[in-house]
Amino acid sequence: MRLTIVALACALGLASLPVAAHGIHVNNDGCGVEYKTDYDVSVARNGIDFTRTDGSPAKVFMHDGRLTVDGHDVRVTDADARKLRDYEDAVRALVPEIAAIARDGIDIGYSAMTTVAATFVADGEDRRTMLAKLQRNHARALARLDESIGAGRWRQHEVDDLVESAVGDSVSEVVGSVTGNAVSAALSGDSAKMAALEARADSLDKAIDREVNSRADKLGERAQALCPRLANLDHLQKSWSVRLPDGSPLVLMTATPVPKKDLADN
Repeated sequence: MRLTIVALACALGLASLPVAAHGIHVNNDGCGVEYKTDYDVSVARNGIDFTRTDGSPAKVFMHDGRLTVDGHDVRVTDADARKLRDYEDAVRALVPEIAAIARDGIDIGYSAMTTVAATFVADGEDRRTMLAKLQRNHARALARLDESIGAGRWRQHEVDDLVESAVGDSVSEVVGSVTGNAVSAALSGDSAKMAALEARADSLDKAIDREVNSRADKLGERAQALCPRLANLDHLQKSWSVRLPDGSPLVLMTATPVPKKDLADN
């Protein structure tokens, strides 16, 4: 049964790659600070909408230094108008970069699963079927991403949920196929089959190192590079003097330091 464990470990190790993509979002806590927003964000040519169904204000709109809160124009100083323009420009630049990172994360996840399937699914027809299904699922996941944040529409947890659902089912299928082959070989007592499976497991490590791990490391660096840009949004927000009718500041994003223990766990 050792081969079963080897195959399962390889497959589950690859399954963790999409989880790295799952962590690439505006709440990225690799920055030492957790950045969160309660708003859905829609970036359009004529401005940016921040909307939510729970909480007040429910809708904030900004464009070219102008601000509307729950349908009412808000008078702002010239200094705040400049900061609002800077904020809008920063969000416009950030959203497509997050989309690009999420897209590459999905690509890496499917690359990993394709490598596993090509390595461990021994039957030629089964392998072709699995690879074709992975290709279809990959294309479908990218299309969904392009229709959401790729089109400038950020929804609460949407990137997380999209990556998780897009990759999760495929991971389950690949892991099921891999472990099924491993169990079959182990129970058969066929030393040739077990030796072949062992060889595939060895070759998989090299393939993953060559084709996946370096890409995943670079993707992590790109995600980390977003930290100063998120910090800039937080700085701009804290620096403007915009106040709501009740006198409270306008808060579109919160920043909470991440405990060192949690950072170490990541």
